[in-house]
Amino acid sequence: MTNRQRAAAVLGYRPYDRLPLVHFGFWDETLRKWCAEGYLKKDEIDGQADGNEKDRAIGARLGFDFNWQTMFGGNANLMPLFETKVLEELPGGMRKAVNQWGMIILEKPGVNSIPSEVDHLLKDRKAWEEHYLPKLEYRDDRVDLEAIRRLARGPVRTEPLGLHCGSLFGAIRDWIGVQGLSYLSVDDEPLFDEMLDIVGELCFKLVEKILSVYADFDFAHFWEDICFKNGPLVIPSVFREKVGPHYRRITGLARLHGITVVSLDCDGMIDTLIPTWVENGVNTMFPIEVGTWGANIKPWREKYGKELRGVGGMNKTLFARDRAAIDAEVERLKPLVALGGYIPCPDHRIAPDAKWDNVHYYCERMRTVFG
Repeated sequence: MTNRQRAAAVLGYRPYDRLPLVHFGFWDETLRKWCAEGYLKKDEIDGQADGNEKDRAIGARLGFDFNWQTMFGGNANLMPLFETKVLEELPGGMRKAVNQWGMIILEKPGVNSIPSEVDHLLKDRKAWEEHYLPKLEYRDDRVDLEAIRRLARGPVRTEPLGLHCGSLFGAIRDWIGVQGLSYLSVDDEPLFDEMLDIVGELCFKLVEKILSVYADFDFAHFWEDICFKNGPLVIPSVFREKVGPHYRRITGLARLHGITVVSLDCDGMIDTLIPTWVENGVNTMFPIEVGTWGANIKPWREKYGKELRGVGGMNKTLFARDRAAIDAEVERLKPLVALGGYIPCPDHRIAPDAKWDNVHYYCERMRTVFG
């Protein structure tokens, strides 16, 4: 079987020869550290990105089959982005800057982490109509049509490829912030609705355009990241009412083109948002962040049945420990894999504290146990 066939078989509850070994990419700092330690060379990591040739080569060296983030999609965000610029140099190497979303942040050069939000350009309808709405118009150049045509002309694929459908809520959160978006939903509900509708329509049109040229994707995929360790960053009932219909429209279009697996990337404790996703055609949770709350697919499967699938749920923090921790984690995954419809995967990008030998050993153990 090919990796493409294996992934489809697992998520379709069909027999397969072995479990595919999947990862979720690497932080840049991780690759630079492994380069400094001699496991990789600089030319092997320069230009690495999810699903490209260098990403595949690094994954293969470690023992992985493919990166779930291997996808094709249109530009569903601001176009063009805001010009980034430094506003003020601060003590300790920090600086105040405007980022690509129009957010004023505190950042430290060379550190790849979630920045501290200081202020936002998007505060009201005037800012929305003047600075954001023009950047969200549909244009054909948001989609690389020639790249799609190359896919259509290319050889039969042996690796899974996803159709990225954009973000229906998380992107807006990036522009206005959690607090700003929360107040907006109450203080100016018409503007809140308009933002969701504009973004939802743009995502739909991009998916529609891509599928009109090429539809042989193995899964559709959304990105959100709208939860934290204690729950969602949005009221679940509001999310269900306002955002659910946009998911349904896009997942319905995907299914008309034969795409039956729809995954969604959201970190944190996602439990109270799962009903909205499942009701509206999203059937595969990713990356099932274990976190301090111990997330795994079992209680979701018991609640939602086999319609709920999963990719992820392997505690990536154990890569910083030892082989005994890896052995225990593989044992923990056994009964979850036995449920079917589930592919283990590190529950986020492999972090800088990960030891190369531990990641390699994890792949070896997974092949031995599930091969």
